[in-house]
Amino acid sequence: MAEQEKVNEYFLSLVFSLSAAAMQQMGKISNPITNKIEKNLEQAKVSIDIIEMLVEKTKGNLTVEENKFITSTLSDLQLNFVDELDKDSKMEHRTN
Repeated sequence: MAEQEKVNEYFLSLVFSLSAAAMQQMGKISNPITNKIEKNLEQAKVSIDIIEMLVEKTKGNLTVEENKFITSTLSDLQLNFVDELDKDSKMEHRTN
């Protein structure tokens, strides 16, 4: 495998790992170690913010496919995050 192909593969793997972590932190998927849903929206926001930072820092340096992957991943995570905030807000109103 050429060196540039490895770099591209590592970049996509990094974005995918951060995405999976954010989904887990939002409680959308279970923790693979404990098999439990563990929700931590503050940490999910950090993971999403890191991907957002990568979008900014890599602007103009990505292939069309990489750019499409990272921007669609970021959009999906942001929508899911807002959904979870909304759910928490509705639950809070029910308990008050």
